[in-house]
Parts: sequence; C-alpha cells; structure tokens
Amino acid sequence: MAPLPPGSTLGILGGGQLGRMLSQAASRLGFNVVILDPEENSPAGRVSQGQIVAAYDDLTALTVLGRVAQAVTFEFENVPAASVARLVEGGALVAPGSRALAVAQDRVEEKTFLNGVGATTVDYAAVDSLDDLLAGLERLGAPALLKTRREGYDGKGQVWVRSAKMAADAWHAVGERPSILEARADFTRELSVIAARGRDGAVAVYPLGENIHKGGVLKTTVAPAAVDAKTEKRAKAIAKAILEGLDYVGVLGVELFDLGNGTLLVNEIAPRVHNTGHWTQDGCACDQFEQHIRAIAGWPLGPTAAHARVEMTNLLGDEVEQWAKLAGRADARLHLYGKAEARPGRKMGHVNRVKPLD
Repeated sequence: MAPLPPGSTLGILGGGQLGRMLSQAASRLGFNVVILDPEENSPAGRVSQGQIVAAYDDLTALTVLGRVAQAVTFEFENVPAASVARLVEGGALVAPGSRALAVAQDRVEEKTFLNGVGATTVDYAAVDSLDDLLAGLERLGAPALLKTRREGYDGKGQVWVRSAKMAADAWHAVGERPSILEARADFTRELSVIAARGRDGAVAVYPLGENIHKGGVLKTTVAPAAVDAKTEKRAKAIAKAILEGLDYVGVLGVELFDLGNGTLLVNEIAPRVHNTGHWTQDGCACDQFEQHIRAIAGWPLGPTAAHARVEMTNLLGDEVEQWAKLAGRADARLHLYGKAEARPGRKMGHVNRVKPLD
C-alpha cells in the first residue's frame, strides 16, 4: 500500500477519549477524520470532520464509513467483529486486522496465542461451568482470578476466588458466562510496553512504563520505568513477537507482570492505543496516537526515545474538578476528554507531570 497523502480521510470506530486523541493526532498530520459512534456529540466527534451517529453494527452506517474513509481503525477492542468483517467485505482497509481483534476479544484465545509465540502467561483454565471452575481451582490452586472470556475492563467482569467454597458465588458473580480462571501471579510490579508495527513490517517500541492500579482501574504510569537492560530487552522481544505473530498494523499495548527474578509474564494485550501509553504525549517526539495514525496510513514510524520522565495520572470522576489547580503547575500537562458527566470512576482526563530524564 502506498502511503495515504495528507487530505485523505480516516475512519474511527468509537467516539471516546482514545478516538478523540487519535483524531487530534490525525489532524496534525493533515488527515480528515470521520467517527462512527452511537452517542451524539461524542468526545471524538466534536474534534473531527464529522460523525456518523449509529450503532456499530448498522450496515448502512458501515457502508458509508467504508466509502468515505481510505483507512479505518478502532479505539476499543470490543467493537463487533462482524462490523469489521463487513467493512473489509466492502473493500475498506481496516487496521489492526480481524485476527488481532479476535484474539483480544476472547481471553482464552488470547492466552493460547500468547504462549504460542513465546510470550508466556500465567497458567489458566477455560471455564464453561461450575464443575470446570472447581476443576480449575484444584489444578491451579487458590486464590485464582475468574474473568469473563469476553468484554470486561477496568476491573469489571472479574472476581477473585479465594477458596473452593466461594466457587458457586464467583460463578454467579460473572453471570455464569464462559470465563477463564487465571492462576495468581506472584509479581513485584506491573509493567507495560507500547509498541507499533507499520505496513512495511517495521517495528518501533517505546520505553517501558510502571503502572499502579486502584480499585481495578489504572491510576498512575511512570515512564521510562526503572528497569535493567535485560528486562527491557525481554519486554521488547515479547512485543515484537506478538506484533509479528498477528501480522499487526498499528499500536499495541502489552501489560506485563514483573516477577522480580528476571521473568516477565504477559497479563493482557490491547489491540489499540493504550492508557499506559498516554505518557508519550509529553515524553516523546512522536506519541502513541500519532504513531498509530502513521502506521495505519502507511507512513514511516516515528521515533520512540523518551526526552523526559513522565508521571501520568488518570483523573477519575470529580477529580477533573482539579483542572484549574493542575493547569497552574509548571510541570503539568493537562489532557481533558470533554465528557459531560463526571461519574464516579469514569476517566475524565489525565495529567502528565514532566521531569527531566536522570
């Protein structure tokens, strides 16, 4: 594919904050953006050339998007796979591809794929019944984490099972839906790596970030993380193996458990720009959003070296009301998402506190 020239139109499935920041990055590169999202006046729609207000599986809307956009991407991995298939059938150029979407939408498929390319995960068991859950607990031990196979994010759709006596309640808590039971990882910290692959097969990997969660939701990422050369090399090798195994185009987020003995286990992957990569907006010459646009448009990938140390903090719910105070800090770079209602736990924005590299 020849690189798309400035003035081309890109389509984005999803109108939330990630779509908003993708659209802003695309605009800087001279692209037009059309959003497809069922919510009128979405955060991404307000900063884009236009928005198609329709359900993600609306065939007419998908046909229109495929006709006006020279390339289409998505901001979240739970977009219906059938919608992506419909776009491709209509001749649209969609990236990342359907393989990445299928793997990321099913946690058992995800774990199977990851181990197959040498990106080791915790041990796990597929759970389709209470009997499966009990058998999994016997094999993996307790406590273990029960997650729905599909959907679920920011701590939703999952529950810790601390003993076999809790199995029935846990199975009920996840809606008695197809799930996965994951062995507990005895990790010292969570790391993440943001990586990209272009249409020409080139790979670019950002420095690692160290993450802190609160209530199952990411609160803070500090990057570049304090890691040794061996850990950095292993993380980058894992990211490259995943990208190439999926024949991936675009930016990918990889969450890692650092066991503290030189071993890294993959927790999850996200086939999109990722919350733990927001630090790149103020820490790198080419941030993850511009990188994704470059990749899907067939442009050369940008540089990934950090020029600053960044502490990214999510603003959840009414924490966004701190905007005036944060805006007055010389080291703070404020990124607000334009959401109308500050519900508890809702991601309303983030702040990057920028410091010189050591």
